[in-house]
Amino acid sequence: MTKSYIRFWGVRGSYSAPFETCLKTGGNTPCVEINVDGHTLICDAGSGIIPLGNKLLNNEKNKDILILLTHFHWDHISGLPFFGPAFHPKYNISFFGPGESKEIIKKYIDDQMKAPYFPVGTEEWVANISYLDPKEKNITYGPMEISYYSAYHPGITYGYKINVNNKTIVYIPDNECLSPNKPIENPEEFSDEEITILEEMTREEYRAETNTIENTDILIHDAQYTPEDYEKKKGWGHSCYTDVINMAIDANVKNLFLFSHDPNNNDEMISKIFEDSKKIIKNRGSSLKCFISTESLKVSLD
Repeated sequence: MTKSYIRFWGVRGSYSAPFETCLKTGGNTPCVEINVDGHTLICDAGSGIIPLGNKLLNNEKNKDILILLTHFHWDHISGLPFFGPAFHPKYNISFFGPGESKEIIKKYIDDQMKAPYFPVGTEEWVANISYLDPKEKNITYGPMEISYYSAYHPGITYGYKINVNNKTIVYIPDNECLSPNKPIENPEEFSDEEITILEEMTREEYRAETNTIENTDILIHDAQYTPEDYEKKKGWGHSCYTDVINMAIDANVKNLFLFSHDPNNNDEMISKIFEDSKKIIKNRGSSLKCFISTESLKVSLD
């Protein structure tokens, strides 16, 4: 029987980090492979999809591929012009992502491969390419049941929930994690009653977010910023790792994989983030298991 697994091929947010000080963690942008009984599901198509595509060309017998795109920011689609299976007729590749129609999704993917941005267009793809109806609320792919929800990130951005092998996987690489105690900015502009309403709205939004990931077996979540970075970049659509840890604990998540590492954070900094994350978990008396997403990390689903 085929072994089922998750494998990380790209773990950086924003842009690639091909630097000597980042080699331990990896420098490619988001791409995660979920392989279950030979069914290849790919989450995002950042630069990490390039080595994954080469692996598929060399090793895989299954020629059906489903690619889930969380959104169309360049770090999540920049690997598609170099995705080997798209240039081979033996592959069947389906895309799903946010958009009003199949035609819109196709346009978003086509546009980055048009002149003057790239010399080879998607018309050179010879694989059997299809686009799933973006209005579908649930997708069945082999043994996997897939649903999605909206993330807190500029533009329309999805997080995905995948149920398979009696496990729940949530993949949400770009998301500004909420905090139930987030202070109201410019409180002097509001009355006491308005502040009370705003604080309750914040708590309601937080409860909705924790409910979405409650009891998740494997959560792969944006953890791009340190607290110092987040102070400068609130509203940019990425999370402070301390907020992610606390949210995962509140939601009774079992395994958390910190993802979308800032390209400015080298291996030493990410090690410090990991050590601090473990301290937070210990101080809260939680059983949460926390991991750093690194390229080539493979997690068994059997």
